[in-house]
Amino acid sequence: MKRLRRVLSMMNGRMDPALTDALLGQLSATRDGAWLAMAMIGGEVDRTSAHEKMRVIEHRGDQWRARLVGELSGALVTPIDREDLFRLSRSIDDILDSLRDFVRESYLYRVPGQRRFAPMLDQIITGIEALETSVRDLAASASAAGHDALEAKKIGGNIQRMYQYEIARIFADEVTSQAMKERELVRRLEIVAVAISDAADAIADGAMKR
Repeated sequence: MKRLRRVLSMMNGRMDPALTDALLGQLSATRDGAWLAMAMIGGEVDRTSAHEKMRVIEHRGDQWRARLVGELSGALVTPIDREDLFRLSRSIDDILDSLRDFVRESYLYRVPGQRRFAPMLDQIITGIEALETSVRDLAASASAAGHDALEAKKIGGNIQRMYQYEIARIFADEVTSQAMKERELVRRLEIVAVAISDAADAIADGAMKR
């Protein structure tokens, strides 16, 4: 029955459900990582616990990515190029990796007053949710995925502009070791923004080629 459902989906031009599940599983783990980072800077989760929990979340994301790669190698039909699906999965992996680095470096640097990073993390969560919507659209129709991919791309650009303002704030005063630690943390979030934009581009490029 499961195989029949997959064949019927592919005959209708829809994404293999196993591919959809794997991408959404990756994005779910990534969203959990972003929410964990938000809870950490808000003081709801201490840095040590956040560091440990993020390793579990990252492992879950890696498992979903491995599943997608395995399913992709055996899929007969995909709604967009395999290369673009692989790019999308890799970019999602980059988002989670950078969130992991943000949490780990927060644990190592012990920078106080991290609530200032909340607006950037809030936009990151919104961007991940836009990617989730776009993947669901991709499962039904590649042409319908473009709008939400564009929205995720815009959010990525917004975060990069927020990064520029944060850098200006950090360097407005004397450059201390503390300031350099803050710069490293905000840089991690800017890297997340780039990965969100890359994921959006993979979806948009794949939909355009169809």
